[in-house]
Amino acid sequence: MTELLRAGTPAGKHDERASRPVPAALRRAAPALLAYVGTRLLGVVVLSVWAAVAGKSWHTLLSARWDSIWYSRIAEEGYGYTLRLPDGSVHSDLAFFPLLPWLERLISAVTPLDAPNAGLAVSWVASLFAAWGIFAIGDRLHGRRAGTALVALWAVLPVGVVQSMAYSESLFTALAAWGVYALLTGRWVWAGSLAALAGLTRPVGAAVIAAVWITAAVALSPDGRWRRPWRPEHRRMLLGVALAPLGWLGYVAWVGVRTGSVTGYLDVQAGWRNGFDGGVAFVRFVWGLLAGPAFPAGLGLLVGVALLIWLFLRCVRRGEPLPVLVYAGVVLALALTAKGYFGSKPRLLLPAFPILLPAAAALARLRTSRAALILAWVGLASAAYGAFWLNGTGPP
Repeated sequence: MTELLRAGTPAGKHDERASRPVPAALRRAAPALLAYVGTRLLGVVVLSVWAAVAGKSWHTLLSARWDSIWYSRIAEEGYGYTLRLPDGSVHSDLAFFPLLPWLERLISAVTPLDAPNAGLAVSWVASLFAAWGIFAIGDRLHGRRAGTALVALWAVLPVGVVQSMAYSESLFTALAAWGVYALLTGRWVWAGSLAALAGLTRPVGAAVIAAVWITAAVALSPDGRWRRPWRPEHRRMLLGVALAPLGWLGYVAWVGVRTGSVTGYLDVQAGWRNGFDGGVAFVRFVWGLLAGPAFPAGLGLLVGVALLIWLFLRCVRRGEPLPVLVYAGVVLALALTAKGYFGSKPRLLLPAFPILLPAAAALARLRTSRAALILAWVGLASAAYGAFWLNGTGPP
């Protein structure tokens, strides 16, 4: 079983190789971060031009539409707002986890920024930390070029513009990426703490918790038997395991108390017509497209899902470390088995950056000029698609 921890730290031992000073680590990540900033700036510029032509505000599109409004309202007024729609849906703000609105409220209290702009600031700063964490994982597993390519691929995803919105995806991805990196380097208390914060950010925080728990279980029982005696590193491991679920469980329990029901959070999600049904609703949705005039869209969606699964299986066959596989697999599974508005699935898949590792490794093998040219064209297409998306239906 210890083979599953390749590139991680066996038996929970701290990895001295990961202890380089922050300035040195930042210098090593600089090309990746510069590529990321350039890609996101291109996206914002294209969006601003498109929005100006359409008579809209790029700033409003990024900071004060859809979920951003819900987060800002929570930051300004606290929880308690409910919207009842004509179709019977009941949208409660309890569906939104609290870390982003907490940060918006804090920043609004100590700076001149209002809640929407505070949310935008959190997202932009968090996206840089997310890119750094993604680079750190790619660099550790496959080298600096692969780490840089991994960041660039994450930046040029078709819905990459969400990374620049006042949404919680960037904040969550930053916490998740560094949490997984902490697991790979044997920093169990850090891993558990970051998992707890991720669990306060989005429901998919369960993926980081699963990575901590399953990695610890394998490290403690590589041959199916628990290791004894307990060494200091085992105690740190168990502390990380105990910390990991506190954020997620704490918020879900609070919603249960607030609603007076053990299943309070599930009931809130049901009011939004969200939840998990094993993918039944998604299969019906795809089948409906395939059986009707929207056949090309259904076929494209089917191909896209197949590609995601193939990439994950490639990660498995390549022997990526257990924490990476567990985290990516759970994010992928939760996104594909959730019911609700299916247009949001690409956004829900944004944190699943590890499935891009095979493509990043392939890009890293190309000449720098060729890889840069490919990423530049894809980045331009992504910026155009993001501008079109936000000026149209946009992310729910």
